[in-house]
Amino acid sequence: MDSDGGRLDRPKARRRSPLPRWDPEAFGKASERIARFLGTGRFIAWMTAFVTLWLLWNILAPPRLRFDPFPFIFLTLMLSLQASYSAPLILLAQYRQADRDRVNLEQDRKQNERSIADTEFLTREIAALRTGLGEVATRDWLRDQLADLRQGPDGGRSAPRPGGHGEPRSSEEPDR
Repeated sequence: MDSDGGRLDRPKARRRSPLPRWDPEAFGKASERIARFLGTGRFIAWMTAFVTLWLLWNILAPPRLRFDPFPFIFLTLMLSLQASYSAPLILLAQYRQADRDRVNLEQDRKQNERSIADTEFLTREIAALRTGLGEVATRDWLRDQLADLRQGPDGGRSAPRPGGHGEPRSSEEPDR
């Protein structure tokens, strides 16, 4: 058993590792910066200049100063080493971008669901308001009702004269 008696309510003490520790987020950001640089015209131009200078030096320099003769094995090794490091860095940057895209897509989907729910709610509210307005007395309905009351039950034979009781006077009639 452990020195703490095998207790499960306490985390184990951290063991020291001989491997270096690094922050995965910082490493990911650095790999994205490198991958972004590897995909630029600037990188292609620098790499072309480097390879051209390498070849020119090893072809035109005096034989005693050449460090990589004709088959250029050391240059091949350097380019292979560069490719073996750049490919995983590019993949790491792509995975991180895919994770960000997935999170953004999920947030967009949730926002769209909220927008649809809000739209449906507002549609129901507008329908309820329209139904409620259908039961409200409108100006035309009130005019029709007043006209019916003026005509009275006898078909309008005993309708009051304009300016009589219960009807507003027109502005043309003089005050009495």
